[in-house]
Amino acid sequence: MRLRDWLKPGLQLKRWILLGTIGVFFLSFALGRLLFLINIEIKGHLILISAIFGFFLILISFKLGMDSLFKNIRFIGSIAGPLDKNKINKQIYDKKILSKGPKVVTVGGGTGLSVLLRGLKLFTSNITAIVTVADDGGGSGKLREDLGMLPPGDIRNCILALAEMEPTMEKLLQYRFEEGNLKGQSFGNLLIASMNGISYSFEEAIKKINEVLAVTGNVYPVTLEDITLYGKLENGMVVRGESNIPKKSIEENSKIERVFIKPKEAEALQEAKIAIETADIVVLGPGSLYTSILPNLLVKDICKAITKTKAKVVYIPNIMTQPGETDGYTLLQHVDTILNHCPSITIDYIIANNGKISVDVGHKYKLEGARLVDITEEERKALKDYKIELIEDNLVEIKSDYVRHDAIKLSKLITGLYK
Repeated sequence: MRLRDWLKPGLQLKRWILLGTIGVFFLSFALGRLLFLINIEIKGHLILISAIFGFFLILISFKLGMDSLFKNIRFIGSIAGPLDKNKINKQIYDKKILSKGPKVVTVGGGTGLSVLLRGLKLFTSNITAIVTVADDGGGSGKLREDLGMLPPGDIRNCILALAEMEPTMEKLLQYRFEEGNLKGQSFGNLLIASMNGISYSFEEAIKKINEVLAVTGNVYPVTLEDITLYGKLENGMVVRGESNIPKKSIEENSKIERVFIKPKEAEALQEAKIAIETADIVVLGPGSLYTSILPNLLVKDICKAITKTKAKVVYIPNIMTQPGETDGYTLLQHVDTILNHCPSITIDYIIANNGKISVDVGHKYKLEGARLVDITEEERKALKDYKIELIEDNLVEIKSDYVRHDAIKLSKLITGLYK
């Protein structure tokens, strides 16, 4: 380490090493004098005091040094598995390097957001995921209806994406029951439901889950209120329920005109607002435009917080269009939809894919009514008029014939904006 790096503030361990060195000096001095004078009649009070003082300085320096080094290391026993050398090294790296990364706030939900979070945690530990609670389908919908709690599905996926745990534990939390009354329900959802049952609020339950699973950063529901998403189709039909909107759009062969929530004045979680206002980078997406991203922006004060923040605001559109939501949408239509629902915000950057997919994968998506979101020269010029900087890269990653964002490459581009 160079001298200027050693003198740079922030590496708390140095002061405790210095303290320990002084302690060793006093102890060595005392021991040396004792050895030198061992056969001489002396008054040993000063030597004894020096030895005791030095010994206690070493103990204090060791304790404070270890406290500084391992302050944020959370030992979670059987959940995370035993800590080996690699895990300890990772914890030290997380504390000393990743903790100095940019404060990134992500807003969204669904698979796209959880994929991004797995990449982001490799570049910074200052992550806050603000997650939609408008979901009313699948296992989350059942728990919402049966227990009167907020839907845990999207939150569960984000927590698992940011958690430090053994692969077996992650598989357990993602496991879905295949028979009986619990058919279709995931174990992770039940864990959140159980924690909610022994907590004062859903917010407290999620905080406890974050601690138990050693989550990097924070995962917050966008609101604690029981909101319902509605969609108005271009044919005038109003559809109730997040899971029903894309279905009805396909059935009616009518695109979504706009979405809204009830209650309209649902309050945003205070921690979510503060996180946005104090962030370095705010990321919208990736995820379903109408059912994952916009439900967050419709919650009271979220748009206002994004408008007020000094952070760079980044939008990441999906790589593929989504049947029932963004059929045939261009990149510019994605942007216009966000600005129409939240006109006060300013988008500084768009990170979009310009990579291609194989013919086989493209054919599979075509059968489902989806295609790549292409970028045209006209759109590039239009975005300049919007004063939005477009960042393009090949972000395609294929897993099990499904198109996903390359999380590491995408995260590198996001955190690079801060540098």
